[in-house]
Amino acid sequence: MSRPEPRWVIENWRRSPLPLREKLALVFRNNLIKAKRRSSCCGHPGEPGC
Repeated sequence: MSRPEPRWVIENWRRSPLPLREKLALVFRNNLIKAKRRSSCCGHPGEPGC
C-alpha cells in the first residue's frame, strides 16, 4: 500500500473551492473510506483527503 506524495495532498487541499468546514468533512470521510478498504485511495481522486 503506497502513500500519496505530500505535494498531491497539498494541491488537492489548495485547489478545492469548498469552505474549510466542508474540506475537513471530506478529509475525515475519505480517510475513513481508505481505512475501511485498507487502501491508499478512497476512490475520489482530487478531493481533499484522497
